Amino acid sequence: MTRTIFVTTALPYANGSFHIGHIMEYIQADIWVRAMRMSGHTVHFVGADDAHGAPIMLKAEKEGITPEELVARIAAERPTYLNGFNIKFDHWHSTHSPENTELSGLIYKALKANNLISQRTIEQFYDPVKGMFLPDRYIKGECPKCHAKDQYGDSCEVCSAVYSPTELINPYSTLSNATPVLKTSEHFFFNLSDRRCVEFLHEWTQGSSKFGYKHLQNEVLGKTREWLGESIGNNNLNDWDISRDAPYFGIEIPDQPGKYFYVWLDAPVGYLASLKAYCAKQGLDFDALLDPEGNTEQIHFIGKDITYFHALFWPAMLKFSGRKVPDQLNAHGFITVSGEKMSKSRGTGISPLKYLDLGMNPEWMRYYIAAKLNAKVEDVDFNPDDFIARVNSDLIGKYINIASRAANFISKHFDGQLAYLGNEADITQEIEQLIESARTDFEHREYGRAIRHLMSYADKANQAFDQAQPWILAKGISTASDETKAQLQDICSRAIASFKALSICLSPVLPALAERISHELFAINRSFVWKDASELPRTISPFKHLMQRVDESQVDALLEPPAPVVETPTPGGEAIADTITIDDFAKIDLRIAKIVNCEHVEGSDKLLRLTLDVGEGRHRNVFSGIKSMYKPEDLIGKLTVMVANLAPRKMKFGISEGMVLAGSHADEKSNPGIYVLEPFPGAQPGMRVR
Repeated sequence: MTRTIFVTTALPYANGSFHIGHIMEYIQADIWVRAMRMSGHTVHFVGADDAHGAPIMLKAEKEGITPEELVARIAAERPTYLNGFNIKFDHWHSTHSPENTELSGLIYKALKANNLISQRTIEQFYDPVKGMFLPDRYIKGECPKCHAKDQYGDSCEVCSAVYSPTELINPYSTLSNATPVLKTSEHFFFNLSDRRCVEFLHEWTQGSSKFGYKHLQNEVLGKTREWLGESIGNNNLNDWDISRDAPYFGIEIPDQPGKYFYVWLDAPVGYLASLKAYCAKQGLDFDALLDPEGNTEQIHFIGKDITYFHALFWPAMLKFSGRKVPDQLNAHGFITVSGEKMSKSRGTGISPLKYLDLGMNPEWMRYYIAAKLNAKVEDVDFNPDDFIARVNSDLIGKYINIASRAANFISKHFDGQLAYLGNEADITQEIEQLIESARTDFEHREYGRAIRHLMSYADKANQAFDQAQPWILAKGISTASDETKAQLQDICSRAIASFKALSICLSPVLPALAERISHELFAINRSFVWKDASELPRTISPFKHLMQRVDESQVDALLEPPAPVVETPTPGGEAIADTITIDDFAKIDLRIAKIVNCEHVEGSDKLLRLTLDVGEGRHRNVFSGIKSMYKPEDLIGKLTVMVANLAPRKMKFGISEGMVLAGSHADEKSNPGIYVLEPFPGAQPGMRVR
């Protein structure tokens, strides 16, 4: 029976680049999606940027850009990572979208109509220095449960306790280090403690979908028992604060000016918003696809740190707004490096972009992660020695080794034709058993078990080839009997059949390599599917090199820690940047520019608009944050230096077509002042600074 499945991964927060934890999760989901599609199922695989919240607002403010510009800049990076690791979403969207605004409002109104939204005045921490109510993640203090220091205002990373920020001991603002003060504000709550919600969650968390599998893994179910309590009348659930006060970058609550949805309300709705945008693009019926009584399966891949939101808030929100609830949550652990939690300061992280920039094969990482993953909520450890050994031994020494040895005999002596002695049904039956085992393991997310079985099969194929010693038979093949020739052809054909079977099984893990093998070796003009196992290969094309071994120096470079931060006083208040080559410098096109006009920018207390002549026969428009130091009339007619090949940037006030160079101290409060560079007389507009 074919199935229709809606699959998502957790939405990455749009204030920073992907890290290796994101890539691990996307690889896990991508493998599952590919495996299900190989069975003929219809899978809609979507993702999106989590684009709202105070952190994005504050980071954009610090950079002097709008939140929308920050989100767009981060979003522009995504394809490099996803394409680089052969992760293929059907659609990638954003929670800052019309679809998400509409759906969040509809869900809120439905919950309100169901008497599950309440209003109450609360005391909330306020930063007297910053002049704003503090989001939970911008308050730290001592955990009220386990007394761990420096824990966030909503949950403890040490004991996993969930609490109100006002329960923290010795709280402080992470924005200003000031002690926050309590102020009152009216907030909106989703009544998660309502008996209807509690009864539903007790039933849902312990239940199974109509498709036959549990909603939650045992580890996650155990955690929900702590949160829910052992009985409906004795639960530990609190109502959920779903509102935030302005200033806030998010979706405004319908009919409530100055009040915004807390990001954790509209973020998971982003799953639906992304699917809705995809449906519109593909001409699919979104409402019919997610009919609560329909047959579409809704599957979420998430990290173990966000199970609280996905196992309680999310299904309850969907249930009582009249929408389809999830069929399965697949939580995974963290990724560590040599047993240590990743840390930027200690240099123990793995940069996905650095991995790609070093020219390392993305399918090495896909294979290694798959070999470590299972259906439990366990951490995955990246060990460099183990990584090198697994890739070089398993993929090169076992798997590809089968084809590289056998294919040459077939091409050289039999013109690419395969033939088998004995009963072919016996060969096919063994292969079909292998395929069915792999298909089942992948569907149940037992990737590590699938890899172990496949490598065991590869070992047997290599042993059979070695024991048959085809190189001895091939020595006198030109004068050999037909029986000897048939024997050699059979030995090599069986090896190639084993290689094809392994390639089919590894297709979800190694999609690019499998595609090459399908096209180049077996002349199949499509991707492999599980059914291909029932057909033994009859011909092959000449073998081409398929994969390089991992070089130890590549892994060393990948794990090389960043240069240490210099704590001693440095010129201008900051350390000299990392060493570059003359080729790096040559990429920056610095030009002499004449300031032909300068004026104030209405609505900005920092910017001046400069009109520059760079000797191009036209003028450029550049915004510069130098208003505190210069009057416009003092700059007109002056020469300066600008970066001429910087990509134009769309700002609130217009397009900026470059950057004027200026000097300033890193500590602007203690050492105020910003000084525009001015060349000596005689320089002309358009001259390059070398």
